[in-house]
Amino acid sequence: MSGLLLCGVDEAGRGPLAGAVFAAAVILDPAHPIAGLADSKKLSEARRDALAIEIRQHALAWSIATASVAEIDQINILQASLLAMSRAVAGLSVRPDKVEVDGNRVPTLTIAVPVEAIVKGDAKVAAISAASILAKTARDAELVALDAEWPCYGFAQHKGYPTAAHLAALAQFGASPVHRQSFGPVKRLLAQGRLFG
Repeated sequence: MSGLLLCGVDEAGRGPLAGAVFAAAVILDPAHPIAGLADSKKLSEARRDALAIEIRQHALAWSIATASVAEIDQINILQASLLAMSRAVAGLSVRPDKVEVDGNRVPTLTIAVPVEAIVKGDAKVAAISAASILAKTARDAELVALDAEWPCYGFAQHKGYPTAAHLAALAQFGASPVHRQSFGPVKRLLAQGRLFG
């Protein structure tokens, strides 16, 4: 079916111990194909950043949304990821004809359009690849900003993921307000009364 407006959706930041979870929705413009789209995890940071600029310039529509640390702790990371995805689709300036989502679960949308989950979609569908790049670059930028506020944790380096350096910083300084309290390593610190400061 020609002229079908396909929206790709993906999230970034399900695994980290800190920061919001991000999602992006992208409707690519068939008249402006973007070379080199791939799963954001398989691209270098420089390549992701360059592609993100191209996507923002040439896509028919794009939207980035988040679910906060408080929402993650309240409804769990899976539900928060789906909520961020739903918000990203709702934020599009163009209504898609179909939504394809990376993974095996679909969000509840505020618009009545067909929605399909595609396992490894970020490697198979260009619009999902584009969404994965926007979500990842936006989240990385947010963690660099959080690093300026909380320099002791090294967020700019590990982006909130549970690396040895991050876990060591948590053990030394306790948990900050931007850490996800429902996640194991943070939860254990809080049970010991280990809040930042």
